[in-house]
Amino acid sequence: NLFGVQEPVVQVQEAAGHYRLIIELAGIKDPAQAIEMIGQTPYLEFKEQKENYQEILEQNSKAFETGEGSLEEPFQSTPLTGKYLTKAELGFDQTTYKSLVSLQFNDEGAKIFEELTSKNVGKLLAIYIDGLPISAPVVQEAISGGKAQITGTFTIEEAKSLASNLNAGALPVPITLISQQSVGPTLGSISLKESLEAGAIGFLAVILFMILFYRFPGILSALALGIYALLVLTIFKLIPVTLTLAGIGGFILSVGMAIDANVLIFSRMREELRSEKSFGQAIEEGFNRAWPAIRDGNLTTLLVAAILFSFGSSFIKGFAVTLSLGVLISMLSAIIITKSFLRCFINTKLERVKWLWR
Repeated sequence: NLFGVQEPVVQVQEAAGHYRLIIELAGIKDPAQAIEMIGQTPYLEFKEQKENYQEILEQNSKAFETGEGSLEEPFQSTPLTGKYLTKAELGFDQTTYKSLVSLQFNDEGAKIFEELTSKNVGKLLAIYIDGLPISAPVVQEAISGGKAQITGTFTIEEAKSLASNLNAGALPVPITLISQQSVGPTLGSISLKESLEAGAIGFLAVILFMILFYRFPGILSALALGIYALLVLTIFKLIPVTLTLAGIGGFILSVGMAIDANVLIFSRMREELRSEKSFGQAIEEGFNRAWPAIRDGNLTTLLVAAILFSFGSSFIKGFAVTLSLGVLISMLSAIIITKSFLRCFINTKLERVKWLWR
């Protein structure tokens, strides 16, 4: 998807001169809904009048009145379709203030559009979406620049939805479902179990190190890290993020960043306590001295993640998104949660037990 956190696999397959689109979606619980969303991608095309346009209209009018004969399409297809579309966005008519959809074509589409409008000056140029005519404006003059508008009786929500669907995928041809399969996580369940076991062992090892090396602050950092993990996983659930290998990698790296922030804070705090400052002063000075290093380290990580998201593929984007979310929440965890835990012990009996803090 847009943020790379679902990691779909899209392949084009050719068989006997026919092209098929194979789409693999990880983490989809409702295949019917996914099929419906894929099918909603609109097929955009521009049609021009046939040479016997007026004759066809008269025949259609007679057939409609008498109920005899069949109706004929008065427009014919042109080379200009959604294949050449680069951008669609919501707009408003400056005179009527009605909602419309503005289109921008690529260079090749702009040339086709200019040729099409130049040879149809004074005629109707119909805009069809999914085989249905949306509007048929009269061409006043040749239009260069590759810009067009779709007008009609749209509400704002309908125009916004149409623009969004066009941006999601301007397919050059309509699509038809051939078959579908749901593959269960047989081998994936084993890999998932092993990954969870490895993650749990690593998590416990980090907590054990923090407790042995930093004593009581290490216990507090373990609690803060648990809250941090819950916050990150909650956000992953809300987006939602499918935790594939790239997503898990970004999350694990962000856990390391969260631990690193606590290490910096506790080290500075320990130095302040050894210089015989009070517990409250040691907390404030420790955080103030550690913050520049935490800020710079996280900002450089976010900068790299932004570069990966801008230029990477879907898998890389998923890694960048999970890493960025984890890093942002790790700063919240270190600066707010850990600090709040430490402040709870100011002027308490545990504050006087110096070996717990040094």
